[in-house]
Formats: sequence, structure tokens, C-alpha cells
Amino acid sequence: MKNVMLTSALVLVAALAFGQSLKKGNLVGLHVATINLSPDVTMNQYKDFFVNSAIPEYKKHYGAEIYLAKGIRGENINSFAFIFVFESEKMRDKYFNADGSANDVGKAVSEKMQPTMDKLNKLGASTSKYTDWVVQ
Repeated sequence: MKNVMLTSALVLVAALAFGQSLKKGNLVGLHVATINLSPDVTMNQYKDFFVNSAIPEYKKHYGAEIYLAKGIRGENINSFAFIFVFESEKMRDKYFNADGSANDVGKAVSEKMQPTMDKLNKLGASTSKYTDWVVQ
């Protein structure tokens, strides 16, 4: 129950903070992440690069809205989440298989994003658990 409430709160905050409203049929992917920073890298450096470099690349190549959120209460306090908002399941499925792996189109996009991801990975590595939600 806590995860559902946290997820709902994060999605609502992201939508309100950026002036975007969620619409029926939108797909929201919430990826709760663990970030392991490289030596001599601060979390602010990682966040700055993610927000100012990685997010624009994701938007450009995936056609989705992407947000970085930080947990401030509850089970995931001080955790980070990547929030992906696709127009629909169909748009998400353009890039990903049912098991979450990249399909051929998604692999091609990953190749285009590789220079940005290489830079991000020099700052730190992230792992995440995710759930995709469809706005009702």
C-alpha cells in the first residue's frame, strides 16, 4: 500500500511541477533507482548531468517525458526515481518487448544514446526496479 501511495504522489508531483497533466491512456513508468556514484563524484554532479544531458536525450529519442524524482518521505526516502511518461502503451511498446527488454527499435535508440550513457556511467551506475502504470 505504501508503494502505491508513494508512486501516486511521485506521479502527481511530477505532473504538477512541470505543468503537464496526465491523460487517460498515458503510460507512466516509475523506476525506483539505486545510484552508486563513482569515486570523487557528488550526487549533485550526477543529478545535474542526468537532468541537463540525459533527460533531453531520452526525450529526443523516445518521445517521452522523463523526470528525476527524489523520495522525501516513506519507504523510499532519499531514493531516486526515474519517471517516464509515454503517450500510451503502444508508444512504449514501440521500443520495448513485453518482458521489458529493448526490441530492435529500442536497441537502435540505445545505440544513438550510447555517448550520453557512457558519460553518465562514468559518474555512477544505477539499477532500478520498475512498474508501468496506465492512467485510468
